[in-house]
Order: sequence, then C-alpha cells, then structure tokens
Amino acid sequence: MRESWRWFGPEDPVTITDIRQTGATDIVSALHAIPAGEVWPLDAIQAHKALIEDDNAGHSPLHWTVVESIPVHEDIKLARPGHEKYIEAWAQSMENLAACGIKTICYNFMPVIDWTRTDLSYKLPSGAYALRFDQKKFAAFDLFILKREDAAAEYTDVEINEAKQIFDGMSDAEKTELTNNIIAGLPGKMTDSYGLDDFRTMLAKYKNVDSDTLRANLFSFLETVLPRAEAHGVKLAIHPDDPPRDMLGLPRIICTADDLDILFAAQPSPSNGITLCVGTYSSRPDNDLPAMAKQFGPRIHFSHLRGVSRDPDEQRSFFEASHLDSDIDMVAVIKELLSEETRRAQDGRDGQDIFIRPDHGFQMMDDIGKKVNPGYSTIGRMKGLAEVRGVIRALSAQ
Repeated sequence: MRESWRWFGPEDPVTITDIRQTGATDIVSALHAIPAGEVWPLDAIQAHKALIEDDNAGHSPLHWTVVESIPVHEDIKLARPGHEKYIEAWAQSMENLAACGIKTICYNFMPVIDWTRTDLSYKLPSGAYALRFDQKKFAAFDLFILKREDAAAEYTDVEINEAKQIFDGMSDAEKTELTNNIIAGLPGKMTDSYGLDDFRTMLAKYKNVDSDTLRANLFSFLETVLPRAEAHGVKLAIHPDDPPRDMLGLPRIICTADDLDILFAAQPSPSNGITLCVGTYSSRPDNDLPAMAKQFGPRIHFSHLRGVSRDPDEQRSFFEASHLDSDIDMVAVIKELLSEETRRAQDGRDGQDIFIRPDHGFQMMDDIGKKVNPGYSTIGRMKGLAEVRGVIRALSAQ
C-alpha cells in the first residue's frame, strides 16, 4: 500500500517538513484557491507540485500522487442550462493533472455541502478531541435554526420534541457555533462558505431533485469524463456521501453497496472507481466494510482508513474513533485490501498499490489549543498512520 497524507497547501498548519517525519511517501492535495468550475492551469499544478517535491533531494521524498478533490460545480449536479462548460473545465483540469503525472482523483457528488459534523471539538474521556455528528443537535439546527421548509415531515414527534429541548437549552453562542460547524469552512469543502440565507437558497435549488435525478446527473457527468480519464490513464475515485443518508431534504446517492452496484452497472469503465472511506461507510450499521472491501476491491483506487463509534441508542449519531478501535474490524478491511493488491500483481495489473491515508485523527497532546483544520491535526493522524502501518506489516509478514 502507498501511505499518503492530506496536505491543504501552504496555509496548512502541518508543513511538508512535518509530513516527512510521519513516514508517509505520498501527498493528497488540491488547488483549494481555484473556485469550483474553473480549470486548474498547468502552471498552477506544477507550482503546487514543486512545493511538495522540490526539496526531495537529500530528504525523505514526497510525491503528489492523489488529488482530493476537484470540486464538481453545483450546476453539474443540478444539470442546469450551460452546465456543460463546467464539465469541460473539470475534464480539462483532470487532463492537466495527468500531464503532470497525477492520475488518482478523489471527488464527490454531494449536493451543496461536503462532510457534515455538529461538533468539531468533542472531548473524549482521554482528554483528546474528536469530530462528532449528533443527530439530535442536527435536528435542532434543521428545525429551529435553519427552519427548513417541510423539515418537520422528516422527523417523528418524539424527535421534534427532543430537538426543541436541545434548542431551548442552547445559548446564542452555541447556536452560532453549531451553525458554523454544519455549513461553513469545513476543510473538505472547496467552494465558498455559506451564510444561513445563502444556505437556504442553495437548498431550495434542490427542492425538485430526487435521488434518481441526481444519479442520472452523475451518470451524465461520468459519460463525458470517463472516456477522457481512460485515455490519460486516470483513476476516478468517488467518495461516499458523508453522512451516508439523505439529509436537509437533499438526496444522497453514494451510501451503500447497492448504490455502488448501480454506479458500476451504469458506468463500467475501469477508470470508474471508489474511495473506500471506511469511516463514512461504517457510520451506517448496514454497511459491512470487510465485505465491501472484498466485493469492490478491483474498483478501490484510494482508501481513507478511519472508523467511527456509533451511539448505541441513536445509530445516526457517532464520533470519530481511534483508527483501530471503532465499530468496524479495521484489521479485516486492511487484510482485504492487501489481498486485492496481491490479485492485481498476479494479474499483471499496472498500479496495483492502493493509496491509503489516515483520516480525521484526534486533536491530542501538544496539538490541543493549536489552530488546526478540524480532524487534520498532526499527532492524531500520525498515531493512526502508525497503527495502520503496524497492521499492514504484521499481515504482510504472514
């Protein structure tokens, strides 16, 4: 496996020098300053690549090999008139990356907003801090802060009462923090941050878009970009919807093994693959991650190795757990990924190594109190990478 590390660019508190000390060999990055829908120019890609690779001589080398992500413009997801120009820009960015030797691209097709959490600093019994999604707090936001039209129809009377109690007990500062955590500034989100009114406007655009419509728009997008990906040796790796279920009245279409079966039946190109985000998929109790790793092994181009612990009383709520101590069997998942690499080598398949990275580590020890991208502090991810590396070494020695 290829050990990688996500780097958010020159403004990332975790520097390239820091990353070298983790033992990772590959960098996962993106041109975050370029707005969604614009082409990533060759010179900008080369300049970013140079920031990562120019000091390789005499140092532990790092290489930019995975992109996370080229943002998909909302007009593509909505198939609005003129959206074809944004598909062309996306495809041109992909081809420019390939020309620079960067040929694994993680992307998502989530409407409006990327991964969603209610708490960015949830204190654990150990004293470390984790990301958390609390369904009851989310309902309080949806019903009483956002006041989304028709939201009440998606909740039971009991859930509405619980959400009202939580809302009534929150201070104004807590309501603001919850709002910001859900809709603004998350590091996985490379489009503009939204204010509450902007957020309502964006949600309203999806009022008549159901899962079938959104899925058809994804397939239309892929019909254009996949032939060009094949021509340039690019592997596209779609990230699951996070959390993997409908929310805020928005459809989600990459949530389960069944969703992936539909995707690959419709778009069987070998360039069409997945990011196996173990934590995201495992936040649904009906997803069997070792089985998914085995079933979709040939389609796995990239994997986020993290886990979550779900609330036993509310399975939609979870916090980001330690990489080896969660609700899924991470050792079994890694074993399946190693088996897939062996099969690829036996078949003579090019690029048999699967890129992996530790995801959403705890904020802990000397990182507590530092300014960090939520979930992306140094020590917690380095701990996760070391744990995962140990499992890989042990399984590989058998």
